[in-house]
Amino acid sequence: MIRLSSRLAALGLTGLIAVTAAGPAAAQNAPASAPAAAAQPADPALASPPFTEEDARAIRNARIAALKTVVELTPEQEKLWAPLEKAIRDIARNSAQRREKRFSAPPPADFLAALEEVADAEAARAADLKAFIAAAKPFVASLTPQQKHRIPVFLGLVDAPGGPPSSSLWIFEEEQG
Repeated sequence: MIRLSSRLAALGLTGLIAVTAAGPAAAQNAPASAPAAAAQPADPALASPPFTEEDARAIRNARIAALKTVVELTPEQEKLWAPLEKAIRDIARNSAQRREKRFSAPPPADFLAALEEVADAEAARAADLKAFIAAAKPFVASLTPQQKHRIPVFLGLVDAPGGPPSSSLWIFEEEQG
């Protein structure tokens, strides 16, 4: 059970990164299509203002603070939190940079160039995920079973009875546009 709790806690922390990275993805303004334009309110006063990078940062900060509150860190665990939070913020920043690079680059010349871009992006995401795991291991190891139990519950992660914990990995959603 402890091993499952550790795995759930690790997945939960991964999910937190996903959740915190998701906000800036919404900050990316997509070109309006005809159906999307038709869905806009006729009265401009009723339209929502665009979601900004500042909005995304505020939401990410709130989610990180909420996780700390849910886990109820001890003073010793607080010392291990800073590297984990830095990893979360680094991943969000790196994801945004990859998204901007992808959107500003010309389209790939052919399918092999497209596949190479995908491979490069996957390698970069893998490196970010490895850095997060390295930062998370000491932190997760310091948590009590009760604290580990709260993380997936807080994030809404569910696992199949008798199977390994599973979750969609939204950690790099900020790269989507």
